[in-house]
Amino acid sequence: MDPRIRKLTPPVTLLAASLCVFLASAANPPKGAVDTAYQQSFAKWKTELVEDRKQNWLTLAGLFWLEPGDNSFGADSSNAIVFPKGPAHAGVFELEGKEITLKVSHDAHATIAGKAVTTAKLEPDTSGSATVVELGSLRLRVIVRGERIGIRLKDIESDAVQKYRDPVFFPVDLSYRITAIWKPAEVRRTVDVPNVLGDVTPTPIAGEAIFKIGGQEYHLTDLGGDPTKGLFFVFSDLTSKTDTYPGGRFLETDPVENGMVVLDFNRAYGPPCSVTAYATCPLAPKENRLTVAITAGEKYDRAHGHH
Repeated sequence: MDPRIRKLTPPVTLLAASLCVFLASAANPPKGAVDTAYQQSFAKWKTELVEDRKQNWLTLAGLFWLEPGDNSFGADSSNAIVFPKGPAHAGVFELEGKEITLKVSHDAHATIAGKAVTTAKLEPDTSGSATVVELGSLRLRVIVRGERIGIRLKDIESDAVQKYRDPVFFPVDLSYRITAIWKPAEVRRTVDVPNVLGDVTPTPIAGEAIFKIGGQEYHLTDLGGDPTKGLFFVFSDLTSKTDTYPGGRFLETDPVENGMVVLDFNRAYGPPCSVTAYATCPLAPKENRLTVAITAGEKYDRAHGHH
């Protein structure tokens, strides 16, 4: 276990005592007027969410899985990979094992880090330094998801950014801003996290948050967060069937303090897959499928959204 986490872990007896007191007496905070400071903080957070989507997700214009050998690409429909714009026959992606080589025509005017290229080895996103190829307003990079290797395409002039309608939220309800007990994992373990592609990834966990809604106890397992910096959850609840994204929502927190963490479900938001068909989002694992309706956070428009 990370020593920084140990420093935040109360003795077992203290944790048990705190847990007993908390679960015996905790209740949702009473509903009431939302103060100005919270309103301003929430508005700032929502603005940042929208900006992130416009910069990183709404610009996505394609996701193409490569086959072994040559994969021709360009705007012409005869290519194995058809781009929405750009040269008719831009070049090929050559996949050998797990290595990807770009071979592109001079007319495509491709650049990497500002330098013109006609051939290059492409580093995937799993390398920590993915190669970004520029073709006019298009940006492409290699992604690896399980055994799949693909090309994720962006268009920095995408109409989707201009057409995006701001997210819709349930009315802010401070009864869903809940202080939870943080229970660190006693041993190293993982949970299986599925994604929209059908892959399942064993994901290390730091522990779980224990809290109450309507007098009932619930647990949420952290997925890859850090108690000293903030936790990360992917969860679903009964609203996932009607009002929110079917695969679950994301929730981030501030750092754990004195064995407690605040879960502000007003800031639960849809994953990138809720705004684009070209993302590969994690879904709520079985550990985080809550049997309660949490009518707080972002809603989902089933008529116009992406699944």
